[in-house]
Amino acid sequence: MASNSHQEPWLLENGNVKSLSKEMRHGRTAHNMSSSSLRKKSDLTLVSRVPYACLRQLLANLQEVILGTKLFVLFPAIPLAILADSYAFGRPWVFALSLLGLVPLAERVSFLTEQIAYYTGPTVGGLLNATCGNATELIIAILALKDRKISVVKYSLLGSVLSNLLLVLGTSLFCGGIANLSKEQKYDRRQADVNSLLLLLALLCHLLPMLFRYSGESDALSTAESALQLSRASSIVMLIAYAAYIVFQLWTHRQLFEAQEEPEEDGDAVEETAVIGFWSGFTWLVGMTLIIALLSEYVVATIEDASDSWGLSVSFLSIILLPIVGNAAEHAGAIIFAFKNKLDITLGVALGSAAQIAMFVVPLCVVVAWIMGIKMDLDFNILETCSLALSIIATAFTLQDGTSHYIKGLVLLLCYIVIGACFFVSKTPFNQANIINSGIKMTTEAAFRA
Repeated sequence: MASNSHQEPWLLENGNVKSLSKEMRHGRTAHNMSSSSLRKKSDLTLVSRVPYACLRQLLANLQEVILGTKLFVLFPAIPLAILADSYAFGRPWVFALSLLGLVPLAERVSFLTEQIAYYTGPTVGGLLNATCGNATELIIAILALKDRKISVVKYSLLGSVLSNLLLVLGTSLFCGGIANLSKEQKYDRRQADVNSLLLLLALLCHLLPMLFRYSGESDALSTAESALQLSRASSIVMLIAYAAYIVFQLWTHRQLFEAQEEPEEDGDAVEETAVIGFWSGFTWLVGMTLIIALLSEYVVATIEDASDSWGLSVSFLSIILLPIVGNAAEHAGAIIFAFKNKLDITLGVALGSAAQIAMFVVPLCVVVAWIMGIKMDLDFNILETCSLALSIIATAFTLQDGTSHYIKGLVLLLCYIVIGACFFVSKTPFNQANIINSGIKMTTEAAFRA
């Protein structure tokens, strides 16, 4: 019997099971490979006995989408979060349940974009990954912008970059090094170099508005306005650079970003097949995105209440907790592939996500805020910006020789712990952050004039 005998033609709207050709395998980026490590095969034997075709297809899609992941046990958190909000059970509970509900949803979005890529080809699939790869962070940021919680936007996006560079990469290199002590771990430096260059460009665009604010060449209001204009111009430059990166990744140098395929135990290559149809995948993707938007709105609305109830600062919740929970599935996959000594996939996940956040999501939020009439700039304040700078530099030094061992991962992981401790002890009230920052700015300007 064929390896895909469990598939039935009635699963797909067009009646055909789509196979993943060698050319189309390019559409499987490191993000797809990482998320696929948490998926499980579905047994459709019982479903195939249902006599009605429409009901059969619905049940098959439910089994593939809802039960096709090892994280399905977290799906009940979604209705519980909705009930907790509807009946005012407790806003910190709404925050916690919403975060748990976002974990499987982020993994399922990656699964659905991969399913759609089987029909659209590798190029469109790559574009979907380039835009939907960090959909959770983008939706949370836009909803926070709508509520004019600019600090939450900046903190959560900064935390996503820091967690990818230090926590995910550090844990992966450490665990991979321990699990492969007898092997020399190597990876392709070229992809790491490209992502490091993009991160350095993003760092420059973050540093200049902050340095401009402390330059003291004009009064506070004009300096803030000039820094805002500089941030908007820099955001456009970053989006152009990201567009060039997409062309580089999908067309001119796509061989650098091809994910490694796992062979079968007998040495034969795995023949990948689509398990749901194009329109089913598209419908599920829209539905999952709407649920992510709902839970993200709960997170944004209740983060301050959770901060007060748990005694943790909003900066700690946004920089540390939100990125860890929101990307738990992808991060776990990266660590699993590090155990298997597939560091190219691990680096593709960690560095690729960090570059996508820094070069696409952050500048896009600035542009969206500009359209909404909200003054959001790229000045993340001196503590946050210095943490970002040191993280990027430490990561670049770690990856410069093309080999890895557990000490490199341990150092990156310890760097993240120190940064997390810094924001943990920071007890700046959320509603006073802008006042304090203004006071620091005025004091610094006075010192420069003196």
